[in-house]
Amino acid sequence: MTILYNLFFVLFSLLVTCILMFLLRVVLIKTGLIYIVKKKWRSIEDCFHVYQFFKVPEFNEGMQRNQLYHKVLVYLNSLTFIEDSDFTNLFSGKKPNEIVLHLDPNQIIEDDFLGAKISWINQDKTLVLKIRKADKRRVLRPYLQHIHSVSDEFDEKKRGLKLYVNVVDRQVDRKERWRSVPFTHPSSFETIAMESDLKNKVKSDLYSFAKAKQYYHRLGRVWKRSYLLYGPSGTGKSSFIAAMANFLSYDVYDLDLSKVSDNLDLKFLLLQTTTKSLVVIEDLDRYLSEKSTAVSLPGILSFMDGILSSSCGEERIMVFTMNSKDHVDPAILRPGRIDVHIHFPLCNFTAFKTLANSYLGLKDHKLFPQVEEIFQNGASLSPAEIGELMIANRNSPSRALKTVINALQTDGDGRGALNLGRGSCENGSRKPVEEIGEPSGVFCKEGANAVKEFKKLYGFLRVKSCRKSQSFDLNSRQNEG
Repeated sequence: MTILYNLFFVLFSLLVTCILMFLLRVVLIKTGLIYIVKKKWRSIEDCFHVYQFFKVPEFNEGMQRNQLYHKVLVYLNSLTFIEDSDFTNLFSGKKPNEIVLHLDPNQIIEDDFLGAKISWINQDKTLVLKIRKADKRRVLRPYLQHIHSVSDEFDEKKRGLKLYVNVVDRQVDRKERWRSVPFTHPSSFETIAMESDLKNKVKSDLYSFAKAKQYYHRLGRVWKRSYLLYGPSGTGKSSFIAAMANFLSYDVYDLDLSKVSDNLDLKFLLLQTTTKSLVVIEDLDRYLSEKSTAVSLPGILSFMDGILSSSCGEERIMVFTMNSKDHVDPAILRPGRIDVHIHFPLCNFTAFKTLANSYLGLKDHKLFPQVEEIFQNGASLSPAEIGELMIANRNSPSRALKTVINALQTDGDGRGALNLGRGSCENGSRKPVEEIGEPSGVFCKEGANAVKEFKKLYGFLRVKSCRKSQSFDLNSRQNEG
């Protein structure tokens, strides 16, 4: 009997103790006493450990911005521990309803890494790292590498794309020849009208390039690629450039050769471009034929694949546009200077149906057979011209189609005759085309749909009628990476 009584007493005592501990924890958490207890416990712990401090100033001795300071700041602002700090600043983010937390002066942030307790103190323009000496040798270097990788990834997700343009100002230092604005063009590979097989090949080529750093280095080649987009104005070359930039999350450098004073100036502009960017020169054939730039042909060739072009940065794509490449010096078009050739023809009936679906929401209409017949008779307009007609009449799809039909019967007469003669546009037929590039690994395409033009790319595009059209081909040295 005594044994049972003692056992009951022990169990009852345990139950009461558990209830009291639970109530104590609730009281501590609800009243905030738990944080006071934690602080006191840390103070007691600090008495038994030796710490080492590392300062990360915002500026170095030469008053240049310390990149490590920025990386640590980005890393700390991304930690969930910041929400548990005594003081935290709240800011509205770039996205709707987004709230961003930022460090407050003298704020202390605690972090855990590989089982080690690490603290950061935000002092005046300096971040101070506090770490136990016993843990320093084991975790300091891996921890700093971890900060680099996390901040780079966070920056990549948060950064907005920019469009750079070169300016002419004799009072401006050469280091400030580029001006930038946010790049917000909405074009993407999902919104452009292009044959799905061809679109997938282009996307695959870009994706392979972006992942091929080690492969290029193993070959001893510079990690860059170049595209030539040629065809009449208004066929979607500029929207295609925007789609490339959005797909890769690359900045765009729009280089106006008429604002370049000489070959040396062109080199300085190239030196100031960054990695992860598209360097774009539009209407290159016009500059060459009209000699409207002070840059010489050797200067352009050096810009495309010279020593400077190979040494000033990697992970860069060059894009050139032309109305026609028929009278361009073959030295510009050779492999190494141009890797991928894409021809943008005038609109055919297949592309017209894609435009009608996107602009008017029409998958079929009683006027479609009439439109198809007009295309088969050789008439054609650019996707931009047809798109503008549809936008102007978007409230009445029937009226929009009638307007397009009228425009094809007047302005579009005979514009597609050359396409019919070569058998490459209306029926989507394919035939071999001459390969441009290295014999191995070249993929070719003809008879693809025209690219749809949604909006102008910050003045890139000058819509005008062109009186002839050619076949569509894509010639590429396939990226083996």
